Amino acid sequence: MPGENLTRDEARARAKLLAVERYEVALDLRSAVGEHTGSGPRTFRSTTTIRFRCAEPGAATFADLLAPSVTSLRLNGRELDPAAVFDGSRIALDGLAAENELVVDAQCAYSRTGEGLHRFVDPEDGEVYLYTQYEPADARRVFANFEQPDLKGPFTFSVTAPEGWTVLSNGTVDRVEPSGADDGATTSHFVPTRPISTYITAVLAGPYHHESDLYRRTLPDGSELEIPLGALCRKGLAKHFDAGDIFTVTKQGLDFFHDHFDYPYPFGKYDQAFVPEYNLGAMENPGCVTFREEFVFRGKVTQASYESRANVILHEMAHMWFGDLVTMEWWDDLWLKESFADFMGAFALVGATRFTDGWITFANRRKAWAYRADQLPSTHPVTADIRDLEDAKLNFDGITYAKGASVLKQLVAYVGQDAFLEGARRYFKRHAYGNTRLSDLLSVLGETSGRDMATWSRAWLETAGVNALTPRATYDAEGHITELAVEQQAAESHPTLRPHRVAVGLYRKEAPAGERPGALVRYARAEVDVDGPRTVVPELTGASRPDLILVNDDDLTYCKIRFDEGSLDTLRQHLGELTDPLARALSWSALWNLTRDALLPARDYLELVRRFAGAESDIGVLQMVQAWALSALHHYSAPGAREAAGAQLAEVALSELRLAEPGSGHQLAWARFFAQVAVADSELRMLSGLLDGTARIDGLDVDQELRWTFLAALASSGQADEALITAELARDDTASGKRHQVRCLAARPSAAVKAEAWDAVVESDRLSNALVEATISGFDQPGQRELLAPYTPRYFEVIERIWQERSIEIGMAIVRGLFPSAQGDTRALEAADTWLDGHPDAAPALRRLVLEARDDLARALRGQECDERAAA
Repeated sequence: MPGENLTRDEARARAKLLAVERYEVALDLRSAVGEHTGSGPRTFRSTTTIRFRCAEPGAATFADLLAPSVTSLRLNGRELDPAAVFDGSRIALDGLAAENELVVDAQCAYSRTGEGLHRFVDPEDGEVYLYTQYEPADARRVFANFEQPDLKGPFTFSVTAPEGWTVLSNGTVDRVEPSGADDGATTSHFVPTRPISTYITAVLAGPYHHESDLYRRTLPDGSELEIPLGALCRKGLAKHFDAGDIFTVTKQGLDFFHDHFDYPYPFGKYDQAFVPEYNLGAMENPGCVTFREEFVFRGKVTQASYESRANVILHEMAHMWFGDLVTMEWWDDLWLKESFADFMGAFALVGATRFTDGWITFANRRKAWAYRADQLPSTHPVTADIRDLEDAKLNFDGITYAKGASVLKQLVAYVGQDAFLEGARRYFKRHAYGNTRLSDLLSVLGETSGRDMATWSRAWLETAGVNALTPRATYDAEGHITELAVEQQAAESHPTLRPHRVAVGLYRKEAPAGERPGALVRYARAEVDVDGPRTVVPELTGASRPDLILVNDDDLTYCKIRFDEGSLDTLRQHLGELTDPLARALSWSALWNLTRDALLPARDYLELVRRFAGAESDIGVLQMVQAWALSALHHYSAPGAREAAGAQLAEVALSELRLAEPGSGHQLAWARFFAQVAVADSELRMLSGLLDGTARIDGLDVDQELRWTFLAALASSGQADEALITAELARDDTASGKRHQVRCLAARPSAAVKAEAWDAVVESDRLSNALVEATISGFDQPGQRELLAPYTPRYFEVIERIWQERSIEIGMAIVRGLFPSAQGDTRALEAADTWLDGHPDAAPALRRLVLEARDDLARALRGQECDERAAA
């Protein structure tokens, strides 16, 4: 990896020197099928012509290319010796003219790691599927280029592929003609794109299942806009593909963004492909968006899964404007696309689709990601200091996405929705097909809002850390509020106190008309600008004494919510009686943050789950609460309390499973949760019975995906051997089934199994990215601490070698996934500290990954100490 890096300084120097006029890229993908007879990697021919200008004739620079070999190089008609100018990642170019033409004929390698041009062979039918994934800098694995976001250019692709394949790129097909060879292959020639960055170009090829539709809209000038829509997946998934729902959400999103952005969708067609072994959730390639194929649901899922898919569709669509039309200059301002897309995804979800509770999911799920990231030692401002591509790769994190989106939600409250959207409209028109920095966005928002955007930016975008807001109230003898103040705290490491526009809600137990008896309802609310360490809320003076004071009611700002003692006592007894689902979601999130901060014992949080999770009506909130409960059980509970706490959770899960409405999403969620906490013999027998049909629960459809969930639990407990897992694969001999099988095999509680899994991931590169992920997931079981303990020293012995030898995507997966967090004690913490102290010069990105994992472990150990004290 080190030789593949690109620094910000290098990129800036090259951007001052060069301007790209156009790219012409020809790919020959016929080698993707058939036997591979060579000794090296399987390769394809890539021929690139780049026409570009140079501001300083005679200067030198370089082009980017990661390829096993280069056949020929020609600069301005002059043949270059590949051995002399190509080092495996860069092509040295000197003696540039004012106008230049570079032609590169190379053999590029198909990918098995999801980086570059990924090649997947479907085990179900042997068909080959190809797709590209580039962000932040993997287009150079497919064609020679200037791999940085501010050297945009129009791209013209031509792709030669086997007979009968579907071939797509960013633009529409101009023509298809025979390849000229007697093999039935054809060459698809695509129309030139508008100027775009290298990392959002795309090529997809294979025997994909393809469905189509058409979006129509009358524009304000009276003209008609037509956007051809496509939806694709592997043939083996076609029977599960609900393209109709995907098209519905797509059309709703296009309507919403056209209504609000006043800038027609600029990239012609709109294809959406769901592809195998994808590293990300999705990627915003203009005209050819790619998604992980897990969004094609093979079995029954809850409405939260459909909502999540719709949110991702809208997130990627927002990128067509934020990111593709207007692109950040360098990865420092990655947030200019990701934060906006994250916010706009939720904004459009609520405003345009059936998922009108999307802000609840945002408050409960997305912000949890942000809160964790913002308390790590690697936290950074929303607008970050990105020194190089390795930094950029790691900054696709909860701060850039979810905190940035939360900050934008706060900004909308600060400047007003109309001013915010008008700022966006001016931003698109002013910078279309260009590149921007933070100052460009602040300029238009200042114009439309009249607000001091520089001060707001310094507080929210240019500093790190999360504030905590706590209510403090005093009362008179009659029980009325004499003063209610909001106190703001910041961590010592990041002491900035920010301005917050917040709502403060007062709740009490009462039964107004239409509410159930004993409901906990809001009876007063006030908005206030919190600024500094203490802010009084005068509008609530004189209100009767509440049972619960909820700071950041309605989730206007980004903060950790704290409670006064009376409010916390109320939640302990009456959390399930909060009638407002957003208030309930915010309370669950706040209670989890208290647990993570070792201010609430894990046993108390688990007691809240046992008492109130069954009453949670929002399925997305329920599933998040269940995930937090698992973390509390395995990582934050005192070791001596885990067995009893797990047994209690399993008892509650089984009870709620039986009580849930037959066939409901809640029943499915409790079934999955039960499998994750089942440990007693009777519970495992229940799972076995549900698998073999000797047990049943009314309404529960044990489809193939749920079968694998149950089998994974049996495998990790030692109740499913290799023969049983292999038999299940025979039932589901698909790509998805293979991933599940690999995960289950690695989960078995055996020293030999763990050794085999470790070697498959660490000592070999034969596994694809998806199977690396599945193996790590099975290997790392929280109930197998003794089996995993020997791998703590081995982990720290190999991670530098892994980082040097593997691609960054696989390196990140291994370093994160195999960190000895499951051991969960001070030995792993001490080993991490020893490695960090002894390797100050290790790659900064590698050190960051270890620091983050070490911090999560230290936080868990503090939580265990808190839980121990509560038991004393």
